[in-house]
Amino acid sequence: MFPRIFGKPKQEANAVTTLDKLNETLEMLEKKEKVLLKKAAAEVEKAKEYTKAKNKRAAIQCLKRKRLYEQQVEQLGNFQLRIHDQMIMLEGAKATTETVDALRSGAAAMKSMQKATNIDDVDKTMDEINEQTENMKQIQEALATPIGAAADFDEDELEAELEELESAELEEELLQPATTAPAAPVHTPAGRQPARAAPQKRTAEEDELAALQAEMAL
Repeated sequence: MFPRIFGKPKQEANAVTTLDKLNETLEMLEKKEKVLLKKAAAEVEKAKEYTKAKNKRAAIQCLKRKRLYEQQVEQLGNFQLRIHDQMIMLEGAKATTETVDALRSGAAAMKSMQKATNIDDVDKTMDEINEQTENMKQIQEALATPIGAAADFDEDELEAELEELESAELEEELLQPATTAPAAPVHTPAGRQPARAAPQKRTAEEDELAALQAEMAL
């Protein structure tokens, strides 16, 4: 199978050889065509010379040979056209063969890969992956479980204690006095003096202090 995939097919080698042969034949026909064209032109020149020399018979013979050369040139042109047509068809067939061979090689490689990968093996691998994933999940849950003194804590009691703390904090906020807004400044109209504040009433201690200061002054 490997020589067929990686080696050069025999048909492709034959197609390349045939194309080379057709190219050689085409070059040979083109060379012959050039030679015949030169001979036809030479016969025309000879016919002109014989015409100047009043040798009509010889001039006619030259023109006959020119016609024969031209017929051969036309025939060679048809040969070249056939060869070109054959080369185009062969190159198309070669491209088709290469495409089919490449597709065949790809299909063979894919088939070989599918044989190496059995569907039962794939299912077994997926089962193993799922089993390992479940085992890892259980291990992680085991590691996350509290141990020691932390395992003895009652979650319901902790939640109840947390609710009591939240209720106490809310009650404390409600009992706090509301902050008084700052007094708005009093606008005094122009030309009027603001009223003096009434004298505050003195306390007994302030009266005794004033009397003591008066005695010291005397």
